[in-house]
Amino acid sequence: MVDGTADVRLRAVVELAQALATAQTPQDAARAGAHRARLAMGGSFAAVSAWERETGRLRVLVNDGDLAPGEEPEPADETYSVHDFPEIAEFLHGSWARGGEPHAWVETSEGTGASPGGSSWGRAAALRRRGRGSCVVAPLVLHGRAWGEVYVARGHGEPPFARPDADFATVLAAVIASGIAQTERLAEVQRLAFTDPLTGLGNRRAVDQRLDEALEQHRADGTAVSLMVCDLNGLKKVNDQLGHAVGDRLLERFGSLLSLCGAMLPGSLAARLGGDEFCIVAVGSAADEVVRAAGELCVRAAELDVGEGVACGVASTADPIGPVRSARRLFRLADAAQYRAKALRSPQPVVAGREGPEDPVLHLADSPPPAPPADRRHLRGHRAPE
Repeated sequence: MVDGTADVRLRAVVELAQALATAQTPQDAARAGAHRARLAMGGSFAAVSAWERETGRLRVLVNDGDLAPGEEPEPADETYSVHDFPEIAEFLHGSWARGGEPHAWVETSEGTGASPGGSSWGRAAALRRRGRGSCVVAPLVLHGRAWGEVYVARGHGEPPFARPDADFATVLAAVIASGIAQTERLAEVQRLAFTDPLTGLGNRRAVDQRLDEALEQHRADGTAVSLMVCDLNGLKKVNDQLGHAVGDRLLERFGSLLSLCGAMLPGSLAARLGGDEFCIVAVGSAADEVVRAAGELCVRAAELDVGEGVACGVASTADPIGPVRSARRLFRLADAAQYRAKALRSPQPVVAGREGPEDPVLHLADSPPPAPPADRRHLRGHRAPE
């Protein structure tokens, strides 16, 4: 090895690890990995791809460096059949199963290389098609399984990669795989922290975060923020008469309807607050659009095989409800509208602020909270804001 090369490569590994340490998502890690691997290997192009086992495709997450026609930095749908690049699924897997270690390999546009099982016709053709002379392919291994690959290429006229380059790429791939694994764990923790486990909807923590961000935007530029609060009627009766398994299925089914209707409002968040209470946070949608989505939800919920429909209340900063300085205030208004819908057995949503200055919903929101029924948790435990 040329004097000084070891120090240069050690510094490159350290810089790669530092870049990965700041990544928050697997995509961030792939982006940092591709960029740093290209610089460390002296390549003109690099890519990180993931193996989608269910479809048998290699999906390109990031392209970095000199892009060929048709390549994009973060392509929406650039995939390749694993059948055309079988090393990841066949030769490498067999080697690892026999106790071997995952190693990178070199390919050239002339079809000479050191890939497991011989040179890959698919990779040689891809190099020629994109005007590149050689490449190093390094497998990304997470939890003992092939996850994807790092690909670094050089153009025609540049020195081709050699075996020592492949050895170094193996080290880089191990560091990148570690970074991706870390961000996947972080993403899973975040998902669990903000997701209701029964319905797959957002949870109360997700709602609080979204509302705080939305109301900050509302105060800055007047963006409309709306909150739809729903109480699923008859859940206790279903649980008592048909069992909790049926009650859980009712919650899941209603959650699906909530997600379906929430899709009418771009960028909205559908969530289960707990028990039989659900909500949708909509940002930027007109109040009438939110009411329309709430109306469809009421109709669909009334058609469920079990349960007794839903009581739905809506509060929107786009309606005459007075200043909304906090998420708590918007909750009080939407919850009061939902409480009135329940009391009236209304088949349609009740909307705060639409019955004039004497709107009973506004008075209810400003009055001391009534005691909730014993069989349900309710949001009216919140104090009214100053």
